[in-house]
Formats: sequence, structure tokens, C-alpha cells
Amino acid sequence: MQVKVFANLREICGGVTVEVKPDGDRVMDVLDKMCEMFPVLHEEIFTEEKTLKPFVHVYINGRNIVHDQDLQTYVKESDQFALFPPVAGG
Repeated sequence: MQVKVFANLREICGGVTVEVKPDGDRVMDVLDKMCEMFPVLHEEIFTEEKTLKPFVHVYINGRNIVHDQDLQTYVKESDQFALFPPVAGG
């Protein structure tokens, strides 16, 4: 599965897209595999309770997972998966 990453996550993941082979078919499985591949990513996106940090967003096919089943949302290989970190600016 291709995952698009943005902002500082591109530095952590080494590019704009990451090829991820998750061990399951949920958003959490994809993120777990990414954290296995890039350990620093875990502290960037997850709280201690392993929920997404505030202002970290995951979109599947343009739809925020908070409007579906959050981290338990099912994904397919063909889905467009986008991971956004908190972004500040002004």
C-alpha cells in the first residue's frame, strides 16, 4: 500500500510516499507497520494511549477516518492513504 506523508513526516520517512506492507487491513495495522519501519514516527503521531495525537489526521480516499471507524477503519491495497502531522504556521 502506498502511503502519502506530509510536512516533517517526509523527512522521517525519506520521501513523499512510503510503500507499506501491513500485517492486517485496518488503519492501525498500516500505522503500526510504518512505526516498525520508522521508529521515530511513533512519538510524532501517537499518544501514550496509542491514539492519534491532536491534529494528526489520516485520510482514506479523501475522507478523514474520524468520520468512519477511526483507527479501526478498514483499508484496501488500492485505497489512497494520506498521513498529515500537526502543522503550524502563520
